[in-house]
Amino acid sequence: MSSIHDPRYKNLIKELIKIRELKNITQVELATSLKKPQSYIAKVENLDRRIDILELHDWLSALDKSINDFLVCCFEQ
Repeated sequence: MSSIHDPRYKNLIKELIKIRELKNITQVELATSLKKPQSYIAKVENLDRRIDILELHDWLSALDKSINDFLVCCFEQ
């Protein structure tokens, strides 16, 4: 199984989407904060592109979320 299809990775991405949506931040707004095109956000959220730990850190920082809290939440279940 490809790691992008691992249920744990899918859950991680679902949580990122949930955080972004709860904060009423659009893909465009998040992309602007990250200095990336909107298509980057869409590809990650659609599981077409993986993100590494550094990108995850930047993504969460843009959403004003602690990476420690996020990881505990994602893998606690």
